[in-house]
Amino acid sequence: MSRVRADEEEYWHSSKFRAFTFDDEDDELSQLKESKRAVNSLRDIVDDDDDDLERVSWSGEPVGSISWSVKETASGSTSSLDGRDSSLQKGSSSYAALPKQASSYSLSSLFKGRNKLSSFQSLSDALTDTGVKNYAPELRRPKAEYKDYSSDWSPKDTVRRMQRGKVCSLERFRSLQDKLVLLDEAVAGHDGNVITAVLIFLKRTLRREILFRELEVRQVALCHLIHFLRETGEQKFLLDLLRFLDRTEEVALSQYREHLNIQDVEKRREFLKGCIGLPFSAEDTSHIQDHYTLLERQIIIEANDRHLEMAGQSELFRKYPRKASILNMPLVTTLFYSCFYHYTEAEGMFSSPTNLKKTFKIPDKQYVLTALAARAKLRAWGDVDALLTTKNWLGYTKKKAPIGFHRVVEILQRNNAPVQVLQEYVRLVEDVETRLNLATKYKCHDVVIETYRDLKDRVQLTEYKSKVERGSAEEEKIHSILSNMVRNAYS
Repeated sequence: MSRVRADEEEYWHSSKFRAFTFDDEDDELSQLKESKRAVNSLRDIVDDDDDDLERVSWSGEPVGSISWSVKETASGSTSSLDGRDSSLQKGSSSYAALPKQASSYSLSSLFKGRNKLSSFQSLSDALTDTGVKNYAPELRRPKAEYKDYSSDWSPKDTVRRMQRGKVCSLERFRSLQDKLVLLDEAVAGHDGNVITAVLIFLKRTLRREILFRELEVRQVALCHLIHFLRETGEQKFLLDLLRFLDRTEEVALSQYREHLNIQDVEKRREFLKGCIGLPFSAEDTSHIQDHYTLLERQIIIEANDRHLEMAGQSELFRKYPRKASILNMPLVTTLFYSCFYHYTEAEGMFSSPTNLKKTFKIPDKQYVLTALAARAKLRAWGDVDALLTTKNWLGYTKKKAPIGFHRVVEILQRNNAPVQVLQEYVRLVEDVETRLNLATKYKCHDVVIETYRDLKDRVQLTEYKSKVERGSAEEEKIHSILSNMVRNAYS
């Protein structure tokens, strides 16, 4: 043993660095500097294989770096200087040398907080000798992070910690009173996530009747819970809550929503039929009845059209194949489909647009807008003209557009209507400025020229003459109008 100790002494005293002894009269900071220099000299033999898993301390410096080690040791020694016992005095034997037996810890793991098996652990775990713990800093997170989460936090403190994203255990709130105080504090904090988290805890730990009774007088929390149950699809719990609150219409609407989960169309139809008798309001009852009727019509139309399409008996289906099934589509989509494929059918047919309009009381404005879009898509300009033509009781006809002729022009232009068709409806726009803007935008030259002529605006006519093609009929028309204006001015 004496020989081994003699070799150790010879190694340290033969080093070009002064050995770290406890007989030095220097203060602790100089000891730390000396330790830093000694460790820096060992960098060449330290494992650097695990630099890719380098950890970072809360101060921002990599854990295990020498500067980090020195700073941590200095801060630790300063804070504990007054409370240090006699074992830290000069000549103390508590500063034992590192154990010489074989160990799974390398110098790399010593300062990086890792063993050779790449498992992270603190230096205090690596060094079991209590005297060695003061030799190098313990690699640990701030003490606040290790506080007992089940400690005696008040409801208010718990809510504040949850708002800051801290992990908090709510299991310590066991009495009903504590749980209600916690809920009230969460509501007072106006943080929806915290309120929802507390409600989930109460939902799990309270009987339903108790929870429902307490939420009845806490409307903010009640609204949060109802929304949460709807989002998560907990239908049975939601229905029990609404029945307890005697919200019969909401119970009916929640049951009606279940049709969205029914994929089979026949089962959905039967489900909707059963929903008609639920306690809805008068307006909602009408909507449920229309929904059932519409689905019933769609089933009939889909079966007939699928047969026609597969048999190849309809030229329209051959030219414009259906892109999707009509089943479960909204009313407006069904009307567009009917105007596209079944526009000329008699009113007695379920697929007739006029039958749909009458059955579901579709307003004229919506019907014209949908039918116009469908017929313009097919470039059936004759049907467009007939749709917008009305006849009075004397037999006179005129153009009428419930949606406004400016919208008619936009729809026709979007479907690449010819200029001759566009001009006919641009002329019918009553507002002069809107008419000029549309005519100029869509190059309806005749409408622009006629409007400036009616306004007797020679300046605008002269300017517009430069915008039309030379030698065209439009240029000749402008020249003729300007000549007549000059002639009339001198007559």
